[in-house]
Amino acid sequence: MNRIDQAFESGNKDILNVYFTAGYPRLNDTIRIAKALESAGADMIEIGIPFSDPVADGPTIQESSTQALKNGMNLKLLMKQLEGLREQVSIPVLLMGYVNPILQYGFETFCQDCERVGVDGLILPDLPLYEYEELYQGVLEKHGLYNIFLISPQTLDSRIRKIDELSSGFVYMVSSSSITGAKGDISEEQINYFNKVNSMGLKNKRLIGFGISNRKTFGEACEYADGAIIGSAFIKLLSEDASDNNIRKFIQEIKGVS
Repeated sequence: MNRIDQAFESGNKDILNVYFTAGYPRLNDTIRIAKALESAGADMIEIGIPFSDPVADGPTIQESSTQALKNGMNLKLLMKQLEGLREQVSIPVLLMGYVNPILQYGFETFCQDCERVGVDGLILPDLPLYEYEELYQGVLEKHGLYNIFLISPQTLDSRIRKIDELSSGFVYMVSSSSITGAKGDISEEQINYFNKVNSMGLKNKRLIGFGISNRKTFGEACEYADGAIIGSAFIKLLSEDASDNNIRKFIQEIKGVS
């Protein structure tokens, strides 16, 4: 069974998936941060592949991606860093990135390497649905990888149902039609969107991302989904103090444990 399924079936409520950029703040921080997140209580980890033109990301994640590239991070090095992943981290790990660097790496080679190092799923925001079906679905399934699709308030109901049909693991519910970044309270408009999706009876679990930044917004998101994804707020924390102790405090505050 894929570790993503195991996380949802473990009985844990309010799944916390935490995003961070590979190679940030320092080049060799990737495994250390992943270990610290699991130790602190994160349920899932999403490692960002740095890219020079991350169109869905806000300034905080863009800056971390730029710094990671300056540090020397690339896809080949990331795979090398992840070779010891499953000796140290047991929770689900996803890679989030854009299609162009993966195509340059070689899509099947990339999937083979993901399987080899123990990656459980991919989030590729710019991968068209029809290309996934026609070209890549079989490759991902061959290597035991889940592809996580994103939906937003502007996604047509027919497309949401198609995504649900093609998805495994969970559907990534983008909370608003904007780039990533920590925001304030969840709005009534967003709640209407969450309720609409919930009323559709989708087969997949759902995690809400974009704008989740603290205990309050995490808790609110969990009222309307199976959990939430935190990215920009965690990247900001790493930019200020990336110590294991600070990571632990951050995660425990989000989850409301002491």
